[in-house]
Amino acid sequence: MFFIFTQKNGKQRTFKRGSHPEHHKGRTEYLPIERMPFVEEYTLPLSQHIGAPSLPIVQKGQQVQRGEVIAKPGGFVSVSLHSPVTGMVTAVELSEHPNGQMLPAIKIKTDPYSTQCFGKAEPLSDQKRDKAHFISSVQSSGIVGMGGAAFPAHVKFFIPEGKHCQFLVINGCECEPFLTADHRVMVEQAPQLIEGIGILAEFLGAQKTYIGIEANKPDAIVILNELAVQKNISIEVVPLQVKYPQGAEKMLITAVLKQEVPSGKLPLDVETVVSNVGTVIALTNYFTKSEPLVERVVTVTGSGIKRPANLLVPIGTPIQEIINVCGGLNEGATRVLLGGPMMGVAQKNLGGPVLKGTSGILVLTDEEVQEMQLYKCIRCGRCLQACPIFLNPSHLGLLARKGLYDDMAQINLMDCMECACCSFVCPSGIPLVQSFRVAKAILREKEVKQ
Repeated sequence: MFFIFTQKNGKQRTFKRGSHPEHHKGRTEYLPIERMPFVEEYTLPLSQHIGAPSLPIVQKGQQVQRGEVIAKPGGFVSVSLHSPVTGMVTAVELSEHPNGQMLPAIKIKTDPYSTQCFGKAEPLSDQKRDKAHFISSVQSSGIVGMGGAAFPAHVKFFIPEGKHCQFLVINGCECEPFLTADHRVMVEQAPQLIEGIGILAEFLGAQKTYIGIEANKPDAIVILNELAVQKNISIEVVPLQVKYPQGAEKMLITAVLKQEVPSGKLPLDVETVVSNVGTVIALTNYFTKSEPLVERVVTVTGSGIKRPANLLVPIGTPIQEIINVCGGLNEGATRVLLGGPMMGVAQKNLGGPVLKGTSGILVLTDEEVQEMQLYKCIRCGRCLQACPIFLNPSHLGLLARKGLYDDMAQINLMDCMECACCSFVCPSGIPLVQSFRVAKAILREKEVKQ
């Protein structure tokens, strides 16, 4: 049975503009989370998050335990990396990253005789949970944003002097089509989520906490509402309109709080911190059981996979091994994406690993992947109507084709969050978001050189 949740005024909260791709969540939204069997070898890229890569502290031939630190943070905007299994380091070398680059990685061969259990589970001491040690503890845990951006969690939770956090907004939207990992953790791990919210809200000093969930996840809304009432906790579960990209930080703040984050500013500038549900649960596991981030829930779905599933997967597991566990590929499978269809990255090599920010593996068939013929812009204005941050994608695309990247920066290119709404609605098949990514990369490289 499906319920439509509304606010007291009869309307679900949302933001202006955006797009409405089909949900395609039916294959996995009601499938319980399964544990992925351990495989023979894992590849752990040192670049799994925004910021400086982690620095390896192990060498070839070294024995490591599940949860042991194998790489330390490479700076403040960086996190530790832990072994997902008990085994032996077989290499510290360049390896193909899911983004297509050859980047440093640690390879670990699994000990087939190990139980692969963590050591004695003990909660962190109260000293580690106080404000003086909280940030360094979260950095040591290896936790990053698990909604896809993989931004180091401790950096987001760090409140600079003069700043305050009045609102904590928990992101349970999962607006990307096909993906259901966040949905399942909200349903199956609701107590851990509520406990993690308590830990985080206490540290931030937040006066009010909201959980934003799209209305197509009615079971999660009911469960979290009932649990918050049962525990008498000041948490408001906010049903949101089903629209993409409802889960983007700035869009979520607009929908839940009716506040706009100004151009070039961060959520903290409107006294708000946003965190994904998976990130908060990882926080609970670390502070209550001393378990660092070594595994995550991944949705494996699409018409090209034989057995869709929601799997709890150790970080570093090869994509091909996950596909094998799910029965292999169907005839006609032609494209594999890490992530969803809007912001996911197509893979050329199925030997690449799952990363901390990998929320899904989507397999599409040749019937679903159609190369659109490219036409000239007809100035229909659909991209302007879809852009959730009120940019002019048509004009930016024209400047990109001419290589006028500095001019693009002048009209707020760097505000673009690459949600791909503009590309999705363009009737001329213009790959707008791809040209914006190239332009932003060129501008960043130019800034570094200067």
